[in-house]
Amino acid sequence: MSQPVRIGIAGLGTVGAGTVKLLRAHAELLAQRSGRALHVIAASARDLKKDRGLDLSGIRLESDPLALARASDIDVIVEVIGGSDGIARAVIETAIANGKHVVTANKALLALHGSAIAQQAEAKGVILAFEAAVAGGIPIIKVLREGLVGNRVRRLYGILNGTCNYILTTMRESGREFADVLAEAQKLGYAEADPGFDIDGIDAAHKLALLTAVAFGRPVDFSGVYIEGIRKVGAHDIRFAEELDCRIKLLGLARETPHGIEQRVHPCLVPKNAPIASVDGVLNAVAVEGDFVGPTVFEGRGAGAGPTASAVVADLVDVARGHGLPAFVLPAARLSATPGSPIDRHRGAYYLRLMVLDRPGVIADVTAALRDEQVSLESMLQHGRARGPDDTVPVVLTTHETEEAAMQRALKRIAGLAAMREAPTLIRIEDL
Repeated sequence: MSQPVRIGIAGLGTVGAGTVKLLRAHAELLAQRSGRALHVIAASARDLKKDRGLDLSGIRLESDPLALARASDIDVIVEVIGGSDGIARAVIETAIANGKHVVTANKALLALHGSAIAQQAEAKGVILAFEAAVAGGIPIIKVLREGLVGNRVRRLYGILNGTCNYILTTMRESGREFADVLAEAQKLGYAEADPGFDIDGIDAAHKLALLTAVAFGRPVDFSGVYIEGIRKVGAHDIRFAEELDCRIKLLGLARETPHGIEQRVHPCLVPKNAPIASVDGVLNAVAVEGDFVGPTVFEGRGAGAGPTASAVVADLVDVARGHGLPAFVLPAARLSATPGSPIDRHRGAYYLRLMVLDRPGVIADVTAALRDEQVSLESMLQHGRARGPDDTVPVVLTTHETEEAAMQRALKRIAGLAAMREAPTLIRIEDL
């Protein structure tokens, strides 16, 4: 058997500790499968005295993660510190400069700086691997880089954030409002004390930017992702979606269009019979449509110590085997210059919920605004007359396919009508 792979783990939080546990639990199996032993030589953590319920004997502990990146007795750095800049970026760039391979779970860093870091790794002849950065235990990066490499990807989409999926699932099952379910998710540990990163779609957008780069062979373009979170989705919308034989999911979507590569993260109405509609709770799922393979769907746990450590170790085995592909499939000089397509050019159908005064002529005014922008209605839902002091009723309209820019112009006019009692809610309908 060849010399062991000497590993330094920067960060001993949930993922770092999980990686150590997995490597030790399956040490013999991994050595057989990779042809080399995988040895954790050193690790870094902010608090070296913290009890992590983990046997760290034989592992050199450092308070400075940069010491690992410079150490001569380490072959590969596992960066699981997190953060889009700062020490995490310094560790990765220092490790590459010192000729070390890098395995990272840092989606935020790669979404913002992935192209530049990939070029640095390519220039030094080292591997940059990031299976753990997207969808936890689902091996979707390997699927795109290897399993579906014979296909031209036409479209990919997925549930990329377990927190949002849990909230929307619980709203549907319980009939409760968003704020109530979010508070419960925070108590259960599914949502952070400051949940904005998740519920505003940023986390999913980081992951989508990486998937798009790998799937379409282009530089990472996080700034080109249209992002909209789930704060505006109400219990009304969940119920109306069920009536329309749909469910609401926060999706990340990327596809080829005549105007370039479209990247979007936002709530969607998806048909109940679509495979992704039944992916509930904290699970993630990614669907990829290839020109030869057709539609494929991958589902699993998107976060947590075990699934993420599983992805980290898969990358470490690739390093041990010497399987070094360019980070985004193609060398940097050959990445596509295909432009991004702005959200205004998107074409699709729309769900529109209005809270309006129950007065004659209101619907006529709304449909006139849509008509003037060449937006064609497909259906309307309204149940009975208003009851109560404010005479407000919910009205739901769905449209045929139209252009986003036209829909937004119509929406602006509708929002200005005197009969509107709150801002209209618009959700895009996806034909999956």
